[in-house]
Amino acid sequence: MKQFDTPAVVAADPSANATDLLVERLKATPDLVLFSLPNASGWLPVTVKEFYSQVIALAKGLVAAGIQPGDKIGLVCKTRYEWTLIDFATWFAGAILVPVYDTSSPSQVHWNLSDSGATAIILETADHFARFDEVHADLPNVAQVWQIDLGDLDKLVAAGVDVPDAEIENRRNLAVGDDMATLIYTSGSTGKPKGCVLTHANFVETSRNAAVALKEVLSDPNGASTLLFITTAHIFARFIAILSVHAGVRVGHQPDTRQLLPSLGSFKPTFLLAVPRVFEKVYNSAGQKAEAGGKGKIFTAAVAVAVAHSKALQAGESIPLGMKIKFALFDRLVYSKLREAMGGNVRYAVSGSAPLGAHLGHFFHSLGIVILEGYGLTETTAPATVSLATRAKIGTVGPPLPGVSVRVVEDGEIQVKGVNVFKEYWKNPQATQETFDDGWLKTGDIGQFDDDGFLTITGRKKEIIVTAGGKNVAPAALEDPIRSNPLVGQVIVVGDQKPFIAAIVTLDPDMLPVWLNNNKGDAGMSLAEAAVNLLVLAEVQRAVDRANDTVSRAESIRKFVVLPMELTEESGHLTPKMSIKRNIILRDFADEIDRLYAGSPITEGFSLRD
Repeated sequence: MKQFDTPAVVAADPSANATDLLVERLKATPDLVLFSLPNASGWLPVTVKEFYSQVIALAKGLVAAGIQPGDKIGLVCKTRYEWTLIDFATWFAGAILVPVYDTSSPSQVHWNLSDSGATAIILETADHFARFDEVHADLPNVAQVWQIDLGDLDKLVAAGVDVPDAEIENRRNLAVGDDMATLIYTSGSTGKPKGCVLTHANFVETSRNAAVALKEVLSDPNGASTLLFITTAHIFARFIAILSVHAGVRVGHQPDTRQLLPSLGSFKPTFLLAVPRVFEKVYNSAGQKAEAGGKGKIFTAAVAVAVAHSKALQAGESIPLGMKIKFALFDRLVYSKLREAMGGNVRYAVSGSAPLGAHLGHFFHSLGIVILEGYGLTETTAPATVSLATRAKIGTVGPPLPGVSVRVVEDGEIQVKGVNVFKEYWKNPQATQETFDDGWLKTGDIGQFDDDGFLTITGRKKEIIVTAGGKNVAPAALEDPIRSNPLVGQVIVVGDQKPFIAAIVTLDPDMLPVWLNNNKGDAGMSLAEAAVNLLVLAEVQRAVDRANDTVSRAESIRKFVVLPMELTEESGHLTPKMSIKRNIILRDFADEIDRLYAGSPITEGFSLRD
């Protein structure tokens, strides 16, 4: 067993709660711009003082509407300014927020609200209301319903003007560190989602310690800023939003990823928060754009130089003169244009939810963007480990954050203890007991430490495939490199108790027409047509062969099938953070998997080593 502990750098305050983070920021920098709201002419600044006033006004409205201390309020809303406004207003009113993903089905909405005991809900759009309304009759405790797009927040504020300031000050001080701050339901791939009870101490102590560990990221001579586009209902983005309030980082929002590049260009953030799929898309789009412009060979050469340059820097080697000259040339031709596409000011990017891959890490590093991979769960208030600006190793998820201990036990499972670890599963003592080992959170993930305490994630305990021949295979080792191909959307490796490893593959609908156009194919073909197209299948085969070259023959993919559809959150096959729901996919595509092992004429994987 290997264990690494990073002591807390900020003394714990058991009496503090999340409202103190905003109050302290108000005292320190009342006129600092804390948010920017999009409008026709650009971005409208909102100072700390203005945000605080709006929080108090909305908290008064909640109190006037009858919200009592300890009441739970559901929230269905995309990533936008109002999300964090509601979050803090709820705390100032003494209540507890229960986030619901804005893509949730009516049955999922019903479960979150009924299991939590919510007495009110705030919805963003008419579509959200329609889904809630399908199950409202079965939720008699939900007495208050507000819709943001109907101006109901303004109505709440107007109704709360007579609530005295002393009432809000009293309510915001009711909670202490060990009290529940929020109830977040895990998206889960099987069974009913479990409610994770995160405490005020989880947010306060994790924010205060993370702010010190990530001080280079959260500060900038011209003011640190970030544009949030990941759903704030997920703990990853929500924690960053709260951390930004604590650290005084200017935050903007863009929930529509189709508008992400224009928003980055106008907002010009200094750091980003993203999942690996976003970085893969930026990289693949740039490559296909270069190919379409007849500059594919230049881009390929630029990538090779960027990766070699970053590897040499990480190894502490001197850069040869020839590489310096090539790097300077490609910086002018390629790297600078990519930096500009992301706003021109991005120096850091925090990546989580899945492994990024060393290749992309080195490529972006040479662009002047340090990608800090991190690792954590809802149960760890997002971060447990993260690479630091001053202490990073590409390909790892870094050392434990201050105040956090991480150990890898004999079977390879990662376990966590510290200021970030949640209190319990709501109304589920059995699940709570099963997830702890003498105070350590059992994550279900498998990993390993190097001698410097940097963690690498190698897989999930429940996802390890054991073939009929007894070979243990970690799917991620094959899936991640295949998914980096611009044509590939998702990959699901299969083969548990089967004679060989196989895979289900989907195509990326955004990249498919671009790739086809660049490779003299019919750019108008559908996903169903592309799934059996020989040109497309040959490219998928090349991606599979490249992944197979990194593993033994017993671990290599021998067959694959390309599905004629996309796997999405709406189809029920992806979580809101774009992770695959492996068990559901295996269930829904059982026939396709059976055909892979029944000798049907499906494209068979091969490699020159065979």
